[in-house]
Amino acid sequence: MIPIFSQLPRPRLSKERGQKETRLKNFVLQGENLMRAPIVFLFALVLSAALVMAQARTAKTLDIYVVDVEGGNAVLFVAPSGESVLIDTGNAGAGAARDAGRIMDAVHDAGLKQIDHLIITHYHGDHIGGLSELGPRIPIQDFIDHGPNTQPNPATDQFLQTGYKELYTKAKHTVVKPGDKVPVSGLDWRIVAAAGNVLKTPLSGSARPNPACAEFKPTDVPRTEDDQSVGSFITYGKFRTIHLGDLTLNRQFDLMCPNTRLGTVDLQIAARHGNVNAEFLTHALQPRVIITNNGTRKGGQPEAMKIFFSSPRLEDLWQIHFSLLGGQEYAVPGMFIANTYDDQQALLPVAPFIPPPQGQQAPPAPEHNGNAYYFKVSAQQDGTFTVTNTRNGFSKTYRTGSGTN
Repeated sequence: MIPIFSQLPRPRLSKERGQKETRLKNFVLQGENLMRAPIVFLFALVLSAALVMAQARTAKTLDIYVVDVEGGNAVLFVAPSGESVLIDTGNAGAGAARDAGRIMDAVHDAGLKQIDHLIITHYHGDHIGGLSELGPRIPIQDFIDHGPNTQPNPATDQFLQTGYKELYTKAKHTVVKPGDKVPVSGLDWRIVAAAGNVLKTPLSGSARPNPACAEFKPTDVPRTEDDQSVGSFITYGKFRTIHLGDLTLNRQFDLMCPNTRLGTVDLQIAARHGNVNAEFLTHALQPRVIITNNGTRKGGQPEAMKIFFSSPRLEDLWQIHFSLLGGQEYAVPGMFIANTYDDQQALLPVAPFIPPPQGQQAPPAPEHNGNAYYFKVSAQQDGTFTVTNTRNGFSKTYRTGSGTN
């Protein structure tokens, strides 16, 4: 038996009604497609942006600005994360506003809104002097130093007790010791010297004998703020660099002898403004590139340049200034010099300038208040890095594995 409901006649749709329902169905499908389209487009846009951002992150570099502060010191580090570390602030007195302005030029180039960490290596005027002018210009989150001043000076002590203290009490103040880390995302920032003490354990692996130590005998001289310098060893992937402030030869000896505990570096930002960095320091570090923050009459003398040029792995030396102390005889080619020198002459002297005998004051250098140029170093995680001279646009890239052995 066939069920009765199956025998009932089925209603027939009229042709006109069928066409209407077909149009309605098509309209609904088109609406759904229209609704999907922005979602698909938005998804594609987000995916594309994510890919671009990922590419931007992988293309990011550790950027280092070696600023010309006329024989003082100011070096700005900007990590791929965007976090920043400034080491020192240039000169005091008449040069403070000038040097603060030059630091701010680098800050603006880096696109920074604040300084995350400021390391004051020691309290000499050519290292902390520009802070009185820089402090009001940009927020500083963390002040790092070696502790109390060991070389009393009325002007310095007054600033430390008033201006400096006022700045760090509104932020964070950290007194470091060898072995400490500065927290910078993406970087391994180690303190290797501070307050007259040095790192005693190897950064990695084991210490290596340093044969150059046998030729040096520490001298018995009073300690100064130079001995207190905060020294940093910075690693980004396979790229390594070092900054030791004005660490004296005696403290360099403590750090590097009889065994070196630091390993080698790609870039040495020479201590002591390009004055003598001991052979047992530079030759043990084996830098591929050296940058000196010398002045026209400060650093770059023959004794220092001979040690730099004879370093076993050195490819190039870059000078922030042409040095009259070295003359043409010991100068690097002009494209490796960021700034020329004051009191420009038609012919550069070939022979090094001979300073007056010890105890006699050299004549003051003419003020160099015009345009000043910095070096910018951009380092990649694989160890490749590029140095650019902003005076002439000349740059050179040092690729991993391309250096001399």
